[in-house]
Amino acid sequence: MSPSQGSRGEPCVLAVDLGTGGPKVAVVGASGRIVAHATEPVALHLLDGGGAEQDPEEWWAAIRAAAARAMGTAGVEPSDLVGVGCTAQWSGTVAVDAHGHALMRAIIWMDSRGNAAIRKVAGGSVNLLGYDPRKLMRWVQVTGGAPGLSGKDPVSHILFLRQAFPDVYARTATFLEPVDYLNLRLTGATSASYDSIAAHWVTDNRDIDHVTYDDKLLEWTGLDRGRLPHLVPPGSIVGEVTPTAAADLGIPAGLPVVTGSGDVHSAVFGSGAVADFATHLYIGTSSWISGHVPFKKTAPTSNVASIPAALAGRYLIADEHETAGACLTFLRDNLALAPDFATMNAMVDRVAPGSGRVLFTPWLNGERSPVDDHTVRGGFHNLSLSTTTDQMVRSVFEGVALNSRWLLEAVEKFAGRRLDTLAFVGGGANSDQWSQIHADVLGREIRQVADPVLANVRGAALLTLHALGRVSLDDIPAMVAIRRTYTPEVANAAEYDLLFEEFVTLYKQTKGIFKRLNRF
Repeated sequence: MSPSQGSRGEPCVLAVDLGTGGPKVAVVGASGRIVAHATEPVALHLLDGGGAEQDPEEWWAAIRAAAARAMGTAGVEPSDLVGVGCTAQWSGTVAVDAHGHALMRAIIWMDSRGNAAIRKVAGGSVNLLGYDPRKLMRWVQVTGGAPGLSGKDPVSHILFLRQAFPDVYARTATFLEPVDYLNLRLTGATSASYDSIAAHWVTDNRDIDHVTYDDKLLEWTGLDRGRLPHLVPPGSIVGEVTPTAAADLGIPAGLPVVTGSGDVHSAVFGSGAVADFATHLYIGTSSWISGHVPFKKTAPTSNVASIPAALAGRYLIADEHETAGACLTFLRDNLALAPDFATMNAMVDRVAPGSGRVLFTPWLNGERSPVDDHTVRGGFHNLSLSTTTDQMVRSVFEGVALNSRWLLEAVEKFAGRRLDTLAFVGGGANSDQWSQIHADVLGREIRQVADPVLANVRGAALLTLHALGRVSLDDIPAMVAIRRTYTPEVANAAEYDLLFEEFVTLYKQTKGIFKRLNRF
């Protein structure tokens, strides 16, 4: 929790970022300054068969606790608050009843139990990349993308839930994204914005100013329109804070609540890279490379698409790596190679670039982009009796960066241009070592955003301030400070070129093994 000298008299918003590790809650001034913030952890339940769930009641309890600490530290008057905005882990599913109560734990973005159901829905007598060509063409034309066959999108979650939990399905009034569930808790009203609903892959996104559900896609997927929320444009006021929510959070009732966004969408704002083709790299539990673009299209072979952004009238590049920062957590908690992240950074400094040509593949929970493969798994490669612990740790940092390079190739092809600079946000951007490794491996300038772990909550606040007319889009880049800029070390280019070629080869030559080992 950050200290504060107060911000009395400055208009402020309360911003919530519900990440996989737990929520961050911040009080943010109209200048973009984070006056105070607090975090709370929540449990992640990993289940057999690819399940990943979290308890929505635990989410809300953690938000209550974090809000109390943030408000207590901020030193602002309740009258200084002008609105509330949320962002959250994207591509999850919360089943709620007619009274807005969650009926079971949320199925989150990591959950692949719906892969068999979505493959059945997407396929046909003739398949292209696992899809019936007729269906794939409509998905691409209408939505700009298509459901991932790994089963990790909300459409797959709902199909799985209907099959595995028919009693819950029967009692469900509405299926909501996590961020839309938070807005329900805040306002008592159910809705989704054009951007939050996009990963359901059942909306017609061709008219970016008037997104609607598509009857044919609803028919093909079998989703019940009556159990999906009504749609509102991004930047809308979806309701006001209810007296119950106000008492829970220690804020005034009646504050306007702005449409929420997924974490990919809010990170654009939190990175300051809001212009078309301005790009950011995010590394938290997962990772992605994204930014606004002025067009809708898709690249099915790399699972990259442009979908409605949290900014009205814009599209957003959508892609994802399943595990990035989670690989360092795995090192600490499962392999005990280092006790904390600061020690890992020091270990990286003791090893020359290339880690003695030890390669780490970071696919600990499958992968989404540039390959959609829920069965692939990670590992260390080219270990020898002389391999050191320091080399293994550095190879994990480099393996995530090599994965980023693989994704960058797909994103640049999609964007139709070279992306020379990436703003770096997320917890991974706290590491100077990882920042330089990414610059070297990608061969691109890396701009390390200040307080990068707060990028999403900052983004939620800036989106809220923009929707309330308190800041303009042109104001935002200057409101996000850059701590340091990293440029590629030319001397390391040849080594990383070699490692990258073998990194991609490892996937191509081992994917069949993983498919056979993990198909069930």
